Amino acid sequence: MSRAVRLSDYVGAGIMAARREASATLNSIGFFRTLHRVGPSADSLAATPEDLYSPNPQRGLDILAGKFHLAGEVLNVTEGQKLWDMTTPSRAFARRLHSFSWLRDCVSADNNDAAHEARRLTDEWVNTFGRWNGFAWNHDILAKRLLNWLRCGPVLFADTNEPSKIRTARFKSLIRQARFLQRSLPLAHDGSVRLRCATALALTGLCLPKQESMMTAGLAALEREVSQQILPDGGHISRSPRAGVEALIDLITVLKTAQERGIEISSVIGRAIDRLVPMARFFQLGDGGLACFHGGGEFDRRALEAALSFDNAGTKTFGFAPHSGYHRAHAGGATIILDAGEAPKGALSAGAHASALAIEMCTSGGRLIVNCGWHDDQPSSWREAVRATAAHSTLTLEETSSARLLTPGWQRDLLGPRLATTPGPVTARRNEEDMGVWLEGIHEGYRETYGLSHRRRVFLAADGGDLRGEDALFRPISDGAPDDIDVRYRFAVRFHLFPDVRASLSRDSMSALLVQPNGDGWRFRTDGGPVRLERSVYLAAGAPPQRSTQIVVHGEAEPFGAGDRPPNRVRWAFQRLGRIGGAGGDME
Repeated sequence: MSRAVRLSDYVGAGIMAARREASATLNSIGFFRTLHRVGPSADSLAATPEDLYSPNPQRGLDILAGKFHLAGEVLNVTEGQKLWDMTTPSRAFARRLHSFSWLRDCVSADNNDAAHEARRLTDEWVNTFGRWNGFAWNHDILAKRLLNWLRCGPVLFADTNEPSKIRTARFKSLIRQARFLQRSLPLAHDGSVRLRCATALALTGLCLPKQESMMTAGLAALEREVSQQILPDGGHISRSPRAGVEALIDLITVLKTAQERGIEISSVIGRAIDRLVPMARFFQLGDGGLACFHGGGEFDRRALEAALSFDNAGTKTFGFAPHSGYHRAHAGGATIILDAGEAPKGALSAGAHASALAIEMCTSGGRLIVNCGWHDDQPSSWREAVRATAAHSTLTLEETSSARLLTPGWQRDLLGPRLATTPGPVTARRNEEDMGVWLEGIHEGYRETYGLSHRRRVFLAADGGDLRGEDALFRPISDGAPDDIDVRYRFAVRFHLFPDVRASLSRDSMSALLVQPNGDGWRFRTDGGPVRLERSVYLAAGAPPQRSTQIVVHGEAEPFGAGDRPPNRVRWAFQRLGRIGGAGGDME
């Protein structure tokens, strides 16, 4: 375990908090609005960015009926009520609402009033919050709103039969928000938020005529953030698969919009796209979605495929991402991904999970082994729980996490929900043979507290039908003898199953039968003792949370030893059995 928070973090966060507070105060009294006019407005878009994300027409119909389903909550707007005057169910709901993430859904609804309602709700927001608001103009919310407005540009900004005065007000609000973003970009939170802010600024400058200075500033900021945040292997510095794909989609949108306007942008953007595309393919599982690590979910499959189609060279998927810290093995229709990297530090860990040595597995029958995952449509009450080690398919010692969050209090209020400790050094290696692929990783997340290191070995056979593994807890020789040789530490090896997988225990509770939706059967076996089937939850596919099952093998580890024998070693295997009845048949 290593400490992730240092004195310099508090100093830096304190200074940044003071700067943000000063900026908010000056904006709230209109100081910057007095010094900086909006400048030349616009009456049309110079370019219209393509929206790669999938709309949800049913959600759009609900919005037209006055029902907003966001962040796992529902807000009903009855006739005569104004949406923007209402109290939202939660801050997470408000963030989604003010970011206009629902706008494409509203526009896509099969209803003649859809476009009109989208414009009406946008105009009401402009009238209520268009000048300034400390919450609604938060950098993350603001950047998402600009991107969502521009991606729905043909509806919001095209020449319609509505009075030009109304459309001009929209343009002025768009420019005012972008100007604020340009002025305050250094105050944005590091990582995905700042990268998204630079994207929004660059895209606004590209889409609006007579905004060359904004475009130049945005592209320069985007180039700077891309250089800092996109790793050499194509991963995002946060280690989140979703963050990397979102960055890829944003960069593709900027590049294509610039090409539409005949504007040449830095080669840094193109090279980043060339790295991001293979990495997105690395994280894509057989069902078309992403592996669920570090705050990411299955993701929008249409958007992912659109992004992957940008790979003109047809890059072959690789097996090891050394900078991002992941291993991938694929054989016989089965894919496994192992998290074998150190958790991000500092502000970048605000969304990180305690997932050291966790695995996911997808077969030709769909996802089999998963992590609980996360999706922004889920209730925020789940967010912290699914960041814990127990929400991942790995070993948990004494019901504690290998990385721990800052506890509620002034420290968390200042620094945010970042990690207080990380698993320390995480080392890994792989060996590819004709018979299959061996992966091995070690992390030190429990060493300081319990004196034990966790080692996981995984083998995927060449036919994809045999996944074997070993989890061991061992005391490093350099640490000497433990103080108390009689103490025993409780541990649990967990494998969370995809919700569609049906599981049943054998009579002796030493194995379990698993059946996937297409009827493919798998047998789980272990030498670690009785197998238990416990309740779990899956959040990566979007709201509402889905009930699922987890396989759990419990044990008690000794405080010494090399982890080469029980009770400090547990061996397990998932072996394919073939078809077991029909896809919807009953199990024996």
